[in-house]
Amino acid sequence: MGMDRNTIIGFVLIGALLVAMLVVNNRSSQAYQEQKQHFDDSVAKVTRDKAIKDSLEYAKQHPEAAKPIVTAAAVPTALKTDSVEKLTTVENDVMRITFTNKGAQPKSVELLKFSTYDKKPLLIQTGNFNKISYKIKAGGSTANTDELFFTGSEVKVNTDQSKTIIFSIKDTSGKDVVTHQFTLPAPGNDGYMLDFNIGLGNNTQAVDQNLINLSWQTEAPQVEKTIKYQKQQTHIAYYTNNKYDFTALGSGGNEHFDKPVDWLAVNPQFFVSALLAKNKFKDAEIRWTVPDDSIPVITQSTAECRVDVPTDGNVALQLYYGPNDYNILDKYHNNMYQIVTYGSGPFSFVKYINRHFLLPIWDFIRAHVASYGIVILLLTLLIRLITSPILYKSYLSGAKMKVLKPEVDALKQKFTDKSGTLDQQAFSVEQMKLWRSAGVSPLGGCLPAVLQIPIFMSLYYFFQSNIALRGQGFLWANDLAAYDSIWNFGNVPVISSLYGDHMSLFTITATVTSLLISLYSMSNMQDNSNPLMKYMPYIFPVLLLGVFNRLPSALTWYYTVSNTITLILQIVIQKYIIDHDKIMAQITEKRKQPVKQSKWQEKFQAMQESQKRLQELKDKNSKK
Repeated sequence: MGMDRNTIIGFVLIGALLVAMLVVNNRSSQAYQEQKQHFDDSVAKVTRDKAIKDSLEYAKQHPEAAKPIVTAAAVPTALKTDSVEKLTTVENDVMRITFTNKGAQPKSVELLKFSTYDKKPLLIQTGNFNKISYKIKAGGSTANTDELFFTGSEVKVNTDQSKTIIFSIKDTSGKDVVTHQFTLPAPGNDGYMLDFNIGLGNNTQAVDQNLINLSWQTEAPQVEKTIKYQKQQTHIAYYTNNKYDFTALGSGGNEHFDKPVDWLAVNPQFFVSALLAKNKFKDAEIRWTVPDDSIPVITQSTAECRVDVPTDGNVALQLYYGPNDYNILDKYHNNMYQIVTYGSGPFSFVKYINRHFLLPIWDFIRAHVASYGIVILLLTLLIRLITSPILYKSYLSGAKMKVLKPEVDALKQKFTDKSGTLDQQAFSVEQMKLWRSAGVSPLGGCLPAVLQIPIFMSLYYFFQSNIALRGQGFLWANDLAAYDSIWNFGNVPVISSLYGDHMSLFTITATVTSLLISLYSMSNMQDNSNPLMKYMPYIFPVLLLGVFNRLPSALTWYYTVSNTITLILQIVIQKYIIDHDKIMAQITEKRKQPVKQSKWQEKFQAMQESQKRLQELKDKNSKK
């Protein structure tokens, strides 16, 4: 017994469709972002050139305008500030933050439980590009806070073991004009969320119209093995107007929000930098650029956020610097858990399968098994066993069709004329009647394959987004969150563009097991006379080889395990479970019963009968 042609076509086309969708979506997204960035750059260039031309023309006509003026960076004389930069380090069990009094803000953030792909300390924020600033007024002058030297307090350990540091700027009378208070959570509380409070007290006149125009700049450094793949997995995420959404990094871009914004986040694959407002931002805009791959930076982004100042003068904000971990983000109850990409686009619905089914099972197995490779194996085995009834129905349908094959061949011979031409219309009508009388569904092979797509795509997203796999080795793979390489052969023309610059062994094992399934299915096919059918099952394995070579080894290891289990189940079901004599007896008994048709079957048969009569009428007219 073997798989029928419909089953083969169903599995192969679905597989090819999924791979094609992944490739096309990725390329179309990048192309769109490149076009969008090109348009934005063109507009910016025209605007900049016009501004420069107008400025030069104005300077010629008004030479007195060349006199020096007070810049925003100048310190208002009404303020009393420090004159040198001072650094203060505060840490808990998960992160170490170094604050600077220049601008009263984090200067660098190190995540203590993680490291870069090459085992260096993981600094999620470092460098001069990272800034938090806004304008304040004092004594008739204006200054940006990031250019001012605040006075920092000693680090205070609170009763709950959280830590607080306060930076302040006073006026010449010694009164606080503005304060920045940061509170780091206590150890053991997944303490990646930093409370940030801007205090204006009674000095709300320090800002215009009781509004703070906050600028947040952040730079995401490369921390993963392949910068190109990390960029592909990077998103700009946001929660606005009570709705979550994200934009792919592309080659750069911008998003503007007229509705209230809860938070903005930059998510370079496994780690997140986010700015949150407890009382929401009034509106916001975020812009980002993407440096060349030769620079170890994923993206630089700048967000402009307007936030109302309450009557008490305290603006409550938060900063998140931490892992893109669903279990951690879910505890904050602010919808940040949606940043974890467990499903998107046409397959966004699979995120519910991942969150409420796969993730709990994964966490349970992980709590009892040390090796993540074995965890993947056990999870895959469980999923394949759960879906085995679907697989069984597919093979059972194929067995029934094989039993009916002699009768189908007789119908073909009946409706084939002397020239060897098959009357396809008449044959299809009679074939449907034959299948229906035997209780066989023509979709019995294809439908089970379609029903497995949600599971297929769930696991695809799950293993790509699971930070728990990061840095975990298995067999020859050093990091299950990145591709495994047994041979780096460098940049080879044509080959590198289609295949890559390395050879992933797990991709090869996934391809070989997929090919074995195709070969076994081909050897058991009912009708392999069609030349196209002889080569069709080989298409998907070849596509696997090219597309999956760059994907995480956890994913290709999963496909290897899944294919192996599928092959074993297929052999066991077909050789030892399905009873062909019993199937024949069931078909014989079914034919003795009245044929019941569903409305869909009635409509389908009526359509076939109509087409048959139309064809017969055309044939008669052609003979006249």
